Amino acid sequence: MKTESHSINDVLAKNATSFFIPPFQRAYAWGRPEIERFFNDIKRIVHSELDPNQHDKLEHFFGTLVIKEEKSGFANKSVVVDGQQRLTTTLLFLIALRDLETDEEKQEFITNSYLTNTSSSFQDKIKLKQVTKDWESYRALVTQKQPNPGIIFNAYKLFRKLIDDLKRTNPEIQLEHYLIAIQRINVAVIFLDERPYKGEDPQIIFETLNSLGKPLTLSDLVRNFVLLNMESSNQSEIYEKVWHPKIELILNDDTSKYFRDYLQYKTKTSIKVVSDNNTKEIYQLFKDFVEEEFTNHNDFINDIVLYVRWYKWIITEVVKDRILNDSTKDREVKELLRNIFHDIKTEAFKPFVLGLLEYNQDNSKNAHLSDDDLIFILKTIRTYLIRRRLLGLTQGENKNIVLLSKHIDDLALGNVSIIDLLTNMFYSLRFPNDYEIKNALLSMNFYGDAKKYAKFILGKIEEHNTKVAVDFRNPMITIEHIMPQKLNDDWINDLGDNYMDVHKRYLHNIGNLILTEFNSEIGNKSFVTKKEKLSTSSLNYRLDIINREIWNEASIEDHQKNMISWFLNTFPIPDDYKGKDNWSVRNDESMRFSPLDADAGNLAEGRKPSEIIIDGFSFKATNWQAVFINFLKYLKNNPEYDFDAILDYQYELFGREVIVKWHILKLMIEKNIDLTSRYKTFEEETWEKAKNLTDNTSFIHINISASNCMRRISNIMNKFNMPEDSVEIVLK
Repeated sequence: MKTESHSINDVLAKNATSFFIPPFQRAYAWGRPEIERFFNDIKRIVHSELDPNQHDKLEHFFGTLVIKEEKSGFANKSVVVDGQQRLTTTLLFLIALRDLETDEEKQEFITNSYLTNTSSSFQDKIKLKQVTKDWESYRALVTQKQPNPGIIFNAYKLFRKLIDDLKRTNPEIQLEHYLIAIQRINVAVIFLDERPYKGEDPQIIFETLNSLGKPLTLSDLVRNFVLLNMESSNQSEIYEKVWHPKIELILNDDTSKYFRDYLQYKTKTSIKVVSDNNTKEIYQLFKDFVEEEFTNHNDFINDIVLYVRWYKWIITEVVKDRILNDSTKDREVKELLRNIFHDIKTEAFKPFVLGLLEYNQDNSKNAHLSDDDLIFILKTIRTYLIRRRLLGLTQGENKNIVLLSKHIDDLALGNVSIIDLLTNMFYSLRFPNDYEIKNALLSMNFYGDAKKYAKFILGKIEEHNTKVAVDFRNPMITIEHIMPQKLNDDWINDLGDNYMDVHKRYLHNIGNLILTEFNSEIGNKSFVTKKEKLSTSSLNYRLDIINREIWNEASIEDHQKNMISWFLNTFPIPDDYKGKDNWSVRNDESMRFSPLDADAGNLAEGRKPSEIIIDGFSFKATNWQAVFINFLKYLKNNPEYDFDAILDYQYELFGREVIVKWHILKLMIEKNIDLTSRYKTFEEETWEKAKNLTDNTSFIHINISASNCMRRISNIMNKFNMPEDSVEIVLK
């Protein structure tokens, strides 16, 4: 085994060498994210070449290529053990370049230098022999014929679009510049020994390369990117004295989340939650940001370290640092941060609040956010969130709240108020008014539907009424039903003839609940006994209970009225907004969204669709299974898409086999009859109602949530390089 460094140009331009992809390799699989990342690397090198101020032109390391060379007559044949995705992508890019070129001489140069080889034993003298599935489409592109729909053709079309788009904005870019970029893309070529006793079997090497190792986190990738661009003598010093102690040691497992939230705040855009599937995609966004915004990596390190302390205040439940100089205000801002990020548990506001803290803490900024302004904004955010959570609203927050970061400067300058910002968003992001809250509390199952926030709400009401902090997080303090869950004779007598109806309507209503330290002791006791115990409580709630002679429907409704009033006073909005429709009158964009949106799953969950629009064609779909079936059906019937690719990549796309033939499903149903309702045909019928049923009839697994439906569709869209606006979901 030996390793050499070569440009991808040198590898592909060898006249006497052909490349063979062995059958154990998977078919071509790069989608839009990988292709756009490749093109962005090309673009950076081209811009570097065109920049007269850059004397050391950019290069790019493209990864590893593992080959095993074999003699084939007077020519060489290189078996591609690993790296075929990189080779194929580069060649598809070159084909797109050739086909967009008008100079025939230049077209022939690309064909003869990179795509064909006179000594090749493959059909049409093509230099790279693809795996069987991709061969016909790739061969058609090389020979300038119409290829079959599929991943290969999709990648080629995407390259053409990217090149065209760049040409419109940068007409000075010519074919020669792209070829220079190819010469500056480097790969580490590992040559395996031909001799069998060396143990360098291609299949074993391939399995080893693709099975070992834990995926790198976003934190790992960013750290490596920053440090590896420094002199080796500086790497250890920066890591040991700055990066590790000032970032990783402070944030620990939250470091990757921090990088994402820092990037969201800096770019004022929504970025997907970091996962194993999109780590590299987000890393590329991060890398692009650093290279565009900072002249050197030391400036970037200084900047990102600056925000760590403020981010730590957001993610730490009990903050020990002094945030504000005034001790009373300091306690208040810490409690507000804890309420927003730990009691209510929002993720969407992290970038925005990070910016608020910057404008409050960094005195070097032109606009400064005062302590009082910071507290008022945080109080308003808390009210906004708890009112929405009471109504079960979360839709659109992750995607849209980060956009508020654009207005922090105006907030600090007093040009706009936080109330204006939060009441001028779309309907699904509305700031609920007093009427909406009152109507919800009158009828809702507060104990069940608001369970995650009930103790927090009751604790804050108590605190607001008494001006004394309440330890509502203490497990010893619980929510007590005054009218108990199980009625005895005393309670039936107190409630009167319609006791069953009163019990059913009001048991879990906020009018029948209080916060107490005695839940286990007073459980199902009579009202008289409960009053005796509650009279010893330290909580103010007892006063509204113990002064009553009886607890019946009238008492519950009166207490309900008090509780609603206290809620509205504890989490208030200005008088002008109490009865106002607190949303923008513009078209509600959140009612239409793409499955590729970062917040698509969140937007879909708990909502019902009305239609799915694909490439401009509308299909009625009143539930999420119909959305998924209509999407698949469209791809299946449209010759531009290679539906077989979905069947081949089911485990990669869905993590399971989602589309099965009847002869397989039949066996599954014999073992579990419940599966009958979980699979439907493309006509949306179960097997019992399916017409002309044969062994080859396809069935689709449709027992999915709204968010899972969005995830499946987005995975397919990425695989087929479908633009974000090519699929639109319309909600009711």
